Amino acid sequence: MKQVFAFLALINLVACSKSSDKADGYGNFEATEVTISAEANGKIEYLNLEEGAILAPNTPVGLIDTTQLYLSKQQLIASKKTIASKSQNVLSQTAVLKEQLKTTLIDQKRIQNMFAENAATKRQVDEINGKVNVLNEQIKSVKTQEAPINNEVNSIDVQIEKINDQINKSKIINPIKGTVLSKYSDTNEITSFGKPLYKIANLDAMTLRVYISEKQLNQIKIGQKVTVKIDSQEEMKSYPGTIAWIASSAEFTPKIIQTKEERANLVYAVKVTVKNDGSLKIGMPAEMWIQ
Repeated sequence: MKQVFAFLALINLVACSKSSDKADGYGNFEATEVTISAEANGKIEYLNLEEGAILAPNTPVGLIDTTQLYLSKQQLIASKKTIASKSQNVLSQTAVLKEQLKTTLIDQKRIQNMFAENAATKRQVDEINGKVNVLNEQIKSVKTQEAPINNEVNSIDVQIEKINDQINKSKIINPIKGTVLSKYSDTNEITSFGKPLYKIANLDAMTLRVYISEKQLNQIKIGQKVTVKIDSQEEMKSYPGTIAWIASSAEFTPKIIQTKEERANLVYAVKVTVKNDGSLKIGMPAEMWIQ
């Protein structure tokens, strides 16, 4: 009888040991993947990147042909110079008329003084006043020609800025720090606006998405430290992790995670941030252990 009790106690000990070896959550690693697309049309002059390469933010990695844009810009600059010469002509006419007006105003004052002393006639006063009025009207008429010229110059400036923006968008600039996951285009290929060029993700810190039951919710909170384990050759490799997000509503367990019997169970998704030492990959399975 003692041997039977000893045997049952051993079974219970083994069962407890096995249950304690069960992780608190299972899931896969993921990262925020960004697809970089072309912002211009044309032939790719060069695209200097390879899958697995680590890129820094704001790094030039490629260029789309800008020949036609450059020629269009030069054409607009030439047109602007032609229009600017018209503006210069208007300014010259205005300057001449103003000099004439300046001389006429002197004559007007002199004749008015003479008229006050009865040394000039009323006709002479009317004639000089008429010349002043004519010159003022001529100056106004010339100035009205300046406004449409300025508007035309401003319109060309806007078109030049638009082409400058298109030229800048022809430069392929990597926006974020990360590792190139996939390359979709290459040098000398023809691309178009919105066509994917490559995919990149920052793998310095990975996110482990795991699923836990409702009973486990009271054991975790955002900012809590946990242990993350992945398969290794001899024993599981451990990493420190931090709970970054907990779902506010339940969902059905993903089919890729659990057995058929457990798929109907409602669970909560949890994201754990883990610093990557280079061993963690997107899609890699892992376990979460609550400390």
